[in-house]
Amino acid sequence: MAQMMKAAVFVEKGRIVLEDKKIPDVGPNDALMRVTTTTICGTDIHILKGEYPVEKGLTIGHEPVGVIEKLGSAVKGFREGQRVIAGAITPSGWSNACLCGFCSQDGAGTPHGWKAIGGWKFGNTIDGCQAEYVLVPDAMANLAPIPDDLSDEEVLMCPDIMSTGFVGAENGGIKIGDTVVVFAQGPIGLCATAGAKLMGASRIIAVDTVPARLEMARRMGADEVVDFKASNNVVETILEMTNGRGCDVAIEALGLQATFEWALRSIRPGGTLSSLGVYSGDLKIPLDAYAAGLGEKTIRSALCPGGKERMRRMMEVVRARRVDFKALVTHRYSLDQIEDAYELFANQRDGVLKVAITT
Repeated sequence: MAQMMKAAVFVEKGRIVLEDKKIPDVGPNDALMRVTTTTICGTDIHILKGEYPVEKGLTIGHEPVGVIEKLGSAVKGFREGQRVIAGAITPSGWSNACLCGFCSQDGAGTPHGWKAIGGWKFGNTIDGCQAEYVLVPDAMANLAPIPDDLSDEEVLMCPDIMSTGFVGAENGGIKIGDTVVVFAQGPIGLCATAGAKLMGASRIIAVDTVPARLEMARRMGADEVVDFKASNNVVETILEMTNGRGCDVAIEALGLQATFEWALRSIRPGGTLSSLGVYSGDLKIPLDAYAAGLGEKTIRSALCPGGKERMRRMMEVVRARRVDFKALVTHRYSLDQIEDAYELFANQRDGVLKVAITT
């Protein structure tokens, strides 16, 4: 086996480049995955732009599909050569947070067992997946076998955007017959739209301004779409569509003050705002939109759920053909072309939604 591999590395603000890097050693609880397909996430663009800090020299990426190259001596239940995915979030499985069901807030190694966003390690605190190989920590908690009848591209959305979008719907507590509005129809918003449909919403309103994304939203389950640039007041438009009642659930999938506020103003009293956005700067809650704290509105935030059981469930949805997430792959590049892929994705050119990177 070769000693070196190609990896997309954060060099400095504005520069993620392909470099040679040593293939990592495998500890007893780890697995070395040979990456066959991965992708670029909006969070990677935040890193590229210097909006989210990571160490220089870190390999970026957190959405791996691949094959087990080598197993740690303590890893049981898997075999080398097996096709697997690992979630963007790789919890230890044994911290207090994990045992309470908050795997994304995994605080393994802390005295109390909790750490905000501690489950996100790939491309954040350890080397990530935009490389020929990636080391998967706590492999028995995180590796999920890929069913033989599913292709790499069919499961590529499972590690992050599908799991994230679905938790937006889950955190909304959507009930059969609910009206749901989803703000922003990028990849995560589209998955949230699909999740809302699967959970039984009878009316889903998708908000964006890019025609191709609004059309894709209909394919993912939206009943109606609203172009926020064509609307004089998007909140008033949604209230008119619901006869002044407001929506039961609003899902915010962009991470801007404006979309957060629109979502809060679009829900009825007692409704739920499910927030998926990654916010920068201060986030303000308008007093009137929150009914001075007396309107019984709920605000819930989430980080992508990970771990092998979550990944199994995501792949079962794909396997059952409930949603065609392969349709979200609009562009394909090899790992050698990843710098070009970043340029395309960062500038949102050519109708890009998700890019498949093959090694």
